[in-house]
Amino acid sequence: MADRRSPGRRWRLRAARVLAVVGVVAAAVVASPAAASGATPPPYLTLEASYGAGTVGNGWERVERYLDTTTGFRTEGFPADGRGDQDGKRVTYFGGVSRPSSGRFLLYSAPGWNTGSRSTPVLLVHGANDTADRAWANPGESGGYGCGAASCPSTGLMQYLAERGHRVFAVGFAHKQGDNLMQAQIVGDAIAVIKAKLGVTSVDLVGWSKGQMSTRAYVSSLKPAWGRAYAGDVRRLITLGGPNGGYDYPYAHGWAHDFSIWPECGGKVNAPSPHSHMTCYGLYTSHPEFSMTPSGGQDNYPGQRQMLARWDGVYGVDGAAQDWYTTYYGGQGFYTAGTGIQAAIDAGSLIAPLRSAGVPASVTTYLLAGGSADIVGIFNENRGPSDGVVFVSSALDSTGIPTVGGKATIASANHLELGWHSTAAAQVATWLS
Repeated sequence: MADRRSPGRRWRLRAARVLAVVGVVAAAVVASPAAASGATPPPYLTLEASYGAGTVGNGWERVERYLDTTTGFRTEGFPADGRGDQDGKRVTYFGGVSRPSSGRFLLYSAPGWNTGSRSTPVLLVHGANDTADRAWANPGESGGYGCGAASCPSTGLMQYLAERGHRVFAVGFAHKQGDNLMQAQIVGDAIAVIKAKLGVTSVDLVGWSKGQMSTRAYVSSLKPAWGRAYAGDVRRLITLGGPNGGYDYPYAHGWAHDFSIWPECGGKVNAPSPHSHMTCYGLYTSHPEFSMTPSGGQDNYPGQRQMLARWDGVYGVDGAAQDWYTTYYGGQGFYTAGTGIQAAIDAGSLIAPLRSAGVPASVTTYLLAGGSADIVGIFNENRGPSDGVVFVSSALDSTGIPTVGGKATIASANHLELGWHSTAAAQVATWLS
């Protein structure tokens, strides 16, 4: 059947998944910690609620909400128009709160989480502007094209691994574009709960896109001053389209990127802009709430800024784009104004600190890249080999990773397909085995 949605609507759905990354649960069963799992989490973790049979969807067996009571977590900034709020089932799972504190997280458990034959459990960590539901269990939750292809499957990597005997879990973050250092602490929390549940000493981590940042920060002990260091409990780390070498897509293609964001231009995507000002339909406007760098007392997209690195010295800058020079390097262009990529990097990129901190040699790391820049409806990264968003050379960059178990490029997969593409899933399963 032909997709009858407007091109703009389809474009925004796909862009949302890139920056990247429905329905309401009819009823929720809230249980006491003891009744929910029978496990004893670390003392700084409180199990607040458990949602089980009849209340969860997308193939999961259970979803639990935990609170980390460690001083330092906070409620991060959300755009005032609601585009970054929790949605669908996640609002129910977060107790009806659409803007939860980043000390709260969801732990999803797949069928067979406690009966699977594989000894080391797997924790899946999703990317930007995404959820554990859409990323790992139902790529078609957002409809056609939301998964990077015209037709989206209703099952994902979770089901693929569970059917092969893996004990699979996934984490859901409170903030879809949140600070990767806080989310790294949450990854450690999720691992601590899994260890308590199953009586194991280690897990395997799979981080997709932005999820690579929090998983790698965790094992590298890159943390806030108040945070906990790596607990030595990860066996293998697998990154899917992770910006190990950083990315500069929003600045290299900022003009096209902005139309999905700027409300006066019809944009609604929950993503940051490289600009502070933009002219739409003759109106010159300011939106500090969408800025990549802290602006006007707002900082709603720290997780995106932390992934930035300059690639202009390798692949140049897209000189065909409107205001290309001022977008990338800063200043006032014909239609836009901004501070440029270097100012954003200086405001808190984590690429250099992650490389310097290094992944422990005891953690065998595997790097998977997509090789198809064919995401329909967005301006694909075209300055060098990429998956449409992240350069292949960035996804496969092993700087600071002493024990590389393998690298692979899935030539037929774009950035949005890496979490469910059959060849990618088979490669992940091989590495986990």
